[in-house]
Formats: sequence, C-alpha cells, structure tokens
Amino acid sequence: MKINPYLIFNGDCQDAFTFYAQCLQGRIEVMMTFGESPAREHFPADVHNLIIHTRLLIGDQAIMGSDTTPDRPTSGMSGCSVSLNVDNVAEAERVFAALADGGNIQMPLETTFWAARFGMLVDRFGVSWMVNCEKDQ
Repeated sequence: MKINPYLIFNGDCQDAFTFYAQCLQGRIEVMMTFGESPAREHFPADVHNLIIHTRLLIGDQAIMGSDTTPDRPTSGMSGCSVSLNVDNVAEAERVFAALADGGNIQMPLETTFWAARFGMLVDRFGVSWMVNCEKDQ
C-alpha cells in the first residue's frame, strides 16, 4: 500500500505540477484535461482546458492532483501539509528554496532537536510543505 497526496486546485493545477516537477526533479506521468477525457461531453467547454487528473512521479512515490470546476471551487488548502523526507542537508536546502520561490516561509529551514534540517512553507499555489532531513547521510 502507498499513500499519495491528491491536491485540488482552482484552475492552476497544470502550472503547479509543472513547478513541482522542476522543484522535486520528478516526471509528470499523465496530465489529462477535462476536454481530453472520455467524459468530455459532460463538461461545459469553458472547463475543457482544466486538468481532470495528473500524476507526478518522484522516485517510487507520486503526488496526484486536478482542478475543480468553477461551480465547485475549493476554499484553499489548509489543515494538511505535504511532508518531504530527504536524505541529506544539501537536498533539503535545494528543495526548500525551490518550493519557497514565490511562496511564504512559515518556519525557516534549520536544525531542530529531531532533524539536521526542518522547515515549513506555503508555496505560490497555496500548498503547505514540510521539508525534513533527519540526519545528513
């Protein structure tokens, strides 16, 4: 069993996942719009360019997501963070800086009593992230 975060956006899923692919050095496995889906005729033309499903692979892990339709907007992402556990301080610093670009740092990446580095941020798309490096390997 694997647990995969599924992120819902109000129209900027494609931009977010393109950004995440760069930041996390992952590969977008699939990105399908509402207009490309077999259910195309069930959606108004003005949502055909929105993402109905995407999947980003990072190693053997995945993050998935989609846009919502304008008649069902999400009020934002709160109460949950995507937690990244990395193996070394250099990678923690790289990932944290990349995700923080255009976002808001909630807790700077620093040494804590449990980790060589830990930090929290909200990225430019409103997604909360925690970057954790328990020890530098």
